[in-house]
Amino acid sequence: MQAASRESYAAALAALNAYAGRSDATAVAGTAKEILSVASVLAGEPRLRRALIDPSRTGDDRGELLGSVLGGKIGTDAVDLLKALVAGRWSSPTELLTAIEQLGVDGLLASAEASGDLAEVEDELFRFGQVVSGTPQLAATIGDSTLAVDRRVALATELLEGKAKPATVTLAQQSVRGFGGRSFASALSKLVEAAAERRERDVAYVTVAEPLSEAEEQRLGASLAQRYGREVSVKVTVDPDVLGGVRVLIGSDLYDGTVARRLADVRASLA
Repeated sequence: MQAASRESYAAALAALNAYAGRSDATAVAGTAKEILSVASVLAGEPRLRRALIDPSRTGDDRGELLGSVLGGKIGTDAVDLLKALVAGRWSSPTELLTAIEQLGVDGLLASAEASGDLAEVEDELFRFGQVVSGTPQLAATIGDSTLAVDRRVALATELLEGKAKPATVTLAQQSVRGFGGRSFASALSKLVEAAAERRERDVAYVTVAEPLSEAEEQRLGASLAQRYGREVSVKVTVDPDVLGGVRVLIGSDLYDGTVARRLADVRASLA
């Protein structure tokens, strides 16, 4: 987002956090789902999105326009939060749409935090990604943007319903829909990182040839936390192809000490 859009989103996020602080987790989750439903509708309404960022209208006018469109269709809490969002300045209709979707996601994470489930939601999203990527046919189906999105969402729901937290199910559905215009895998990673960010943590994606023990995982997390000056959520993927050693990706930093990488370096030097 550009600077003006970031400022507008920060104000809306503050309003969301204030609302979450005075409401129960179930109500916040319901409001978040309503906001996501509005994002889905607006995705197919480019003229309305342009009107909602029109600088010739005041923020109050844009809020009233949105309220007139949504009145009676969603709850007043969701309408009020969306009015706070469109009252700001936006660089483009696309950035407004992205912000509405992000506000819905942040609302779901706030509800999970209020119910004490945020860490579990983060882990469930990561594990769902591992299950999908570990099954080629499933990965091809869920990630195939040429297939009807409702069919792919239904598949993800079937895999998670009754086995994961409700917030996890809704967020996974959002990743299948392409959260923020991303691919499924990229959207899911972004949601894992958003959950960790709400817990004030970075995410370290760790690849090893064999599973780490709990003690090894804790030592690695502590070492990374000391290096980065912030708590780190360690997400481990087991891949026998790396042969041995550890590969760690945290943010844009990649540390590759795997045997496979060292062998590749030797081959390159010999060539």
